Amino acid sequence: MAEKKGEEKKGITVKIPRINPWIISTLVILVILLVVLVSGWTITGKVVSSNGLTGTLTSKEAANKAINWLTSYFEASGADVKITLINASETANGIYQFTIKLSSTQGENTATYYVTEDGKLFLPQALETEKLVQAQAPETPTEIPKTDKPVVQLFVMSFCPYGTQAESAMKPVVDLLGSKASIEPHFIVSVSGDTVNSLHGSYEANEDMRQACIWKNYGQATFWTYVDYINNNCNSGNIDTCWKDAAKEANVDTTKIENCVKDEGLTLMKAEETLSNQNGVSGSPTLIINGALYNGARTPDAYKEAICSAFTTLPNECSETLSAAGSTASGNC
Repeated sequence: MAEKKGEEKKGITVKIPRINPWIISTLVILVILLVVLVSGWTITGKVVSSNGLTGTLTSKEAANKAINWLTSYFEASGADVKITLINASETANGIYQFTIKLSSTQGENTATYYVTEDGKLFLPQALETEKLVQAQAPETPTEIPKTDKPVVQLFVMSFCPYGTQAESAMKPVVDLLGSKASIEPHFIVSVSGDTVNSLHGSYEANEDMRQACIWKNYGQATFWTYVDYINNNCNSGNIDTCWKDAAKEANVDTTKIENCVKDEGLTLMKAEETLSNQNGVSGSPTLIINGALYNGARTPDAYKEAICSAFTTLPNECSETLSAAGSTASGNC
């Protein structure tokens, strides 16, 4: 193409993944450091005299200012990381080098960084150590409106790997809830004159049209049976014939679908383009439930929980737990 059960469903909170505490230790210092060392200029643009700049810090003091910035970064990210200064020394031209040990539940690591002589700029990205990082306020939970029969719109490109992953996660929810929720496929395309364009090429555009025709003529249960076969058995190299095997699996008349693509495919795709634009959709997959954008995990159980939160009256099926296997909300076409 997320969370707990209860009698009354609350809004779904979109969770932002925490920043990996080892990301900073992988920064590359070559470019800025090379400029500093070769040109004889500090990062602030001042020439360094042989006896140093007035009011500079010792290497340890400057290193500790940089460590304060690092500490604020990790704390704002929600990471519990202890930083210990191992050593600090002057390299050349007003640049200090310092080595630290980072300790967390993930283990220990050492890293070497650089800081200007006044301790104000942490290299290589010239980060201002005076401006400590502040944790952002948590986002307001996204409340999904409740209806008797939720309308679930999954926007995909039929050969986007992230989209097909989302469809595979949604299939068990369709099987569980059946007609109690309308779980609709929608396609991200653009139309130029009589040509339907899709990101991965004409084979994807053709399959988008076939799937739209199957949805129009056969409805939810048949559509999801067909798509499940496509996603598990077909690829860009065999789709021209494989789709007919999928149609047979889903009891779909291939001639009827071919005629639909020929006579109505363009019109259907224009409608899909309009709907995507109206909802500001550009990435596959995008999931909208009763008009509210969902950004949670892409697992059967997370999808089920989100959709169940949209019911005015919770159906019994919502008490069933589906698989939590899948992915977090990352990656799209």
